[in-house]
Amino acid sequence: MTAPSAARRPARARPPALAHLLGLALALQAGAAVAADTASAPTAATPTAAAPQAALPALPAPVSAVLAQAAELPRLERTFIERHLPAPLLEHGPRGLRWWQWIALPVVAALALLLGSLLGWATRRLLAHLATRTETSWDDLLIERLARPITLFWALVVASAALPALGLDAAFDEVISRGIKAGLFLVAFWGAFRAIDVAFGALAAAPAASANPALRGTLPLLRKIAKVSALALGLVAVLNELGFHVTSLLAGLGIGGLAVALAAQKTVENLIGSVAIGVDQPFRVGDTIQVDGALGTVERVGLRSTRIRTLDRTVVTLPNGKLADMRIESYSARDRFRLSTVLALVQSTSPAQVRAIVAAVEAELLAHPAGGPEAPAVRLVELGDSALKVEVMAWLQAAGYDEFARARAELYLRFLEIVREAGTTFAYPTQTLHVASLPATAPSSDLDRQKR
Repeated sequence: MTAPSAARRPARARPPALAHLLGLALALQAGAAVAADTASAPTAATPTAAAPQAALPALPAPVSAVLAQAAELPRLERTFIERHLPAPLLEHGPRGLRWWQWIALPVVAALALLLGSLLGWATRRLLAHLATRTETSWDDLLIERLARPITLFWALVVASAALPALGLDAAFDEVISRGIKAGLFLVAFWGAFRAIDVAFGALAAAPAASANPALRGTLPLLRKIAKVSALALGLVAVLNELGFHVTSLLAGLGIGGLAVALAAQKTVENLIGSVAIGVDQPFRVGDTIQVDGALGTVERVGLRSTRIRTLDRTVVTLPNGKLADMRIESYSARDRFRLSTVLALVQSTSPAQVRAIVAAVEAELLAHPAGGPEAPAVRLVELGDSALKVEVMAWLQAAGYDEFARARAELYLRFLEIVREAGTTFAYPTQTLHVASLPATAPSSDLDRQKR
């Protein structure tokens, strides 16, 4: 039984001649060490001032060669996995790794993903059970958004735990370990990205944000700043873990940043302008504004520019640095809408009719559901060349421009009915030409004589 066992594991035996030479070399080296210790120790019969001892002879060249060759021999100890593998898989492959190690790397990666999925599912179930005890909904949403980062985290942990079993050399083990640590940093900042979305979504839905329009309008800008900051920190952490000199990189970026800032003054100006717009809140997304001759609805407020959708459905893009210094007229910020018009009555309208029209229009404005707290102003303001002009001014309360436009149309139709009911009508620009009668003309004979 001994011979077949040795035949199955030839890698564990050393060449006999080489073993004898190795034993001889070790014996010679041990004897030389003992002789050196004996010669260096002073005795009573030998004076200390004796002539210096001759140097010990060096080991023979064959012995040194044997020692060097012995240092390169494969180790006698085998791991548990190697003791159960066939000889071809124990041969060295690319990069100094054995073939079984190359095969084991993708297998370990697949198993790590599988176990990571199972552990991630168990972790999410546990966290979801804890989240059901709370009355808020943001924690449930957070667990849902962190599903993939949690799975990848457990996969990296399993891969890190299985790495020592592969028996990789120091250099390769260091590379994989750095990659796993960089992956952990990447997972952490990936989770931070998703947590930022959940956190700002919860803040936007909070009662404090609903009651404070300025805070609600600033949240999108703060979300972008938080994401950019997380991206920068994550990039620095991953590069540092991968072996890059981050300190030198940051120093270079500091020097280069000054040059970039000088060359990109407009970009920096627009960035500062976006911050000013976010803090000052002259308008918000969805507001109807008029700026630089453009009237439309604000669609997006970015870090560099603001986009406005005009009434013609075109898009006007204005840089934030320029927009922060411009005159902005916001129609959405109005608490009430002003209704202003002039009723031009014909000149034949009697004073009694004018009084009846004024009283009826004023009563109609007071009774309208959209009427504001201010009293309407209905007055005869001008006796024009072609009309008697009655000015109507009132303030209507409406949720938006569309609601105001509908209320205004209803009132205008009612004004037409009031004028018709008063027995008069509206005037239009006219002029009346009165021609006086001409004197009698002379006889044609007299005219003919005058011509001659």
